[in-house]
This record gives sequence, structure tokens and C-alpha cells, in this order.
Amino acid sequence: MNSPGIEPPALRYPYDEAPSPGTVTEIAVGVHWLRMPLPFVLNHINLWLLDDGPGWTVVDTGLDMPSTRETWEQIFATALNGKPVTRVIVTHFHPDHIGLAGWLARRWNAPLWISEREWLYGRSNSLDVDDAGFVAEYLPFFRRAGVASEALDIMAARGNAFTTRVSTIPRSFHRIGDGGEIAIGGRIWRVITGRGHAPEQSCLLCPELGIFIAGDQVLPRISPNVSCWPNEPDADPLAQFLDSLATIRDAVPAETLILPSHGMPFYGIRTRIDQLVEHHAARLTELEAACAEPRSTMEIVPILFRRQLDAQQLGFAVGEAVAHLNHLLLRGRLTRHEGEDGIYRYQRV
Repeated sequence: MNSPGIEPPALRYPYDEAPSPGTVTEIAVGVHWLRMPLPFVLNHINLWLLDDGPGWTVVDTGLDMPSTRETWEQIFATALNGKPVTRVIVTHFHPDHIGLAGWLARRWNAPLWISEREWLYGRSNSLDVDDAGFVAEYLPFFRRAGVASEALDIMAARGNAFTTRVSTIPRSFHRIGDGGEIAIGGRIWRVITGRGHAPEQSCLLCPELGIFIAGDQVLPRISPNVSCWPNEPDADPLAQFLDSLATIRDAVPAETLILPSHGMPFYGIRTRIDQLVEHHAARLTELEAACAEPRSTMEIVPILFRRQLDAQQLGFAVGEAVAHLNHLLLRGRLTRHEGEDGIYRYQRV
């Protein structure tokens, strides 16, 4: 998510401004857009409220913060027309998306609809309250990347931040998955799975309305974060991400209105996907060239992120750098060796 942005001149934005906190904007009949704040550089998330006949379906929930709960209460008081929330759909397990799913589900006695892998990741992360054990297994990944001790200390002090940003995730859920159909308000929404940014992200296409809820899989002005993490350090999420983009490009009609989780709704999904593919291809070429001599991950980070990073952004940056290096490594374009200092270094073949 913190990758350098790509300015997309060919995209078309039908809205000049986002809804103010506590209000909604109707995108199409029965489809409403609202925003919640985030305490990060990426300072907002878009959420969606779908009219479902006798009730409402919520798509994504925001971070578990008092201010977010208060804003939701404003929405309940002014935008629901006296109808209850009857279903909570979560696109993926990241805290800004699943953070208040448990609270909303209990508040309205509404079921959680989510893909199996996203529920498993969210539920397991939320229950991992052993900060000492978490840090002991988490930090070696960043040490091997060459992260300085001062930054490691900040990461260690934060522990498992997931548990502080997410309300208790329900023990039960309704599973959704790729190709499945969800009837909402008399219309069919088809699930298209996106991978790479998250393990099994559920994007939602409504052909009748010409709308695609893209989650974090396709964003208009920044590249979604595609990272390796300590739980699966040798994975290749970038290959999954690029494969998913190809699938979405074929599945979503060119004239569809895209509702992203961050940024403004836009038209031009095929153009945007082409830009994202070109962006990652260019970065891979730069990384391979930079590894003419052995390079650590931290020596690669400035190639991907050409700005100052705070401690929270650094974790994402390292994860994304490792993802790109793994992609090249698994294709035989780089080799990797562990130095006497315990740091991995990569070199072009």
C-alpha cells in the first residue's frame, strides 16, 4: 500500500469530493459510499452500504477506534432509514477492513460474510496476544533484511499491533469464495478473488449496476502493498498479485465504475491494471540491475520507496522489497546468500 504512486491521467473520476465523516453519498440505486478515518499516512478507508430490502449489507468496517465507532453511530442514526444492518461482508483481514466487523456483527446480530482464508488469518492474528513470543519469531525476518537495531527496537515495542486495532472477530462466519454469487437488494454480486495483497480478498462485481467493489486489489493512485511477511518469508505474493490482475482485467467490463478502498471511485480499470503491471515490471528491472553487486533488502528499499519512511511504513517497505526479491529469486534471476552477520544479500545471476 505504501508503494510509490502512479499518476493515472487516463482515468476518469466522476466525483470531485468524498463524503464527509458521518454522511453517505449514493453511488447508484441502493449503493452508498462512506469514509472512515485512519491514523496513518494513508488517512482514510472507503466503506460501502448496500440496500438489501428489509435491511442493509455493510462492506468493510474501518479500524477499531472510538472515533470510528462514533462515526458509525452517526450513520446508523441518519442513513439507515430505520432498517437494521443484516449482513457484514469483509473483503480481507487487514485491520482497516475487518477492524469493526465483530463489533458490527454483535451490535446488529448480523452474520459475518468473508472468505475462509481471510477469516482464518484475521481470527488467528487477533488471538495472538503473546507479544514476547510474537516479537521473538517476527524480528529475525527483519534482521535478515538488514534493518537497523533502532528500528528493530521500535518494532519490538509495538508487538502485535493487530490485536489493538481489531474488535473480537466472530467465531463463526458465512464463507464466500471465487465465482460465488451474493444476492443483495434483488441484484446479484459476483465474488472475484484477488490475491497477493491479501491471501483471498473478495472483490464484488454487480454487472447490472456496472459496479466493481475492488477492495485493495486495484487502487487508483497508489500501488497496493504486496509483501512477504515473517509467517511465510519465502512466498511469491507478487506472482499471485499479477495473476489476479490479469483475471480481473478479463472479468470486469471496461466501462465499469470501480469502488476502491482508498482514493476516489473511477472509470478505467483496464488502463489502471496495465499501469500497475508496468510499474512492477519496471521495479523488478531496477532491482535486478541494482543487484549487480550483492545487496541487502535494506539497500533495495530506497529503490522501491523514494521518500522518508516512518517505523510503521518501514515494515511494509521491507515486506514489499522481499516480495520483489523473492519473485526474481524464484525465477533464477537472483541468488541469495546469508552473510556472517546473518543478513541476506542478493546478487544478479
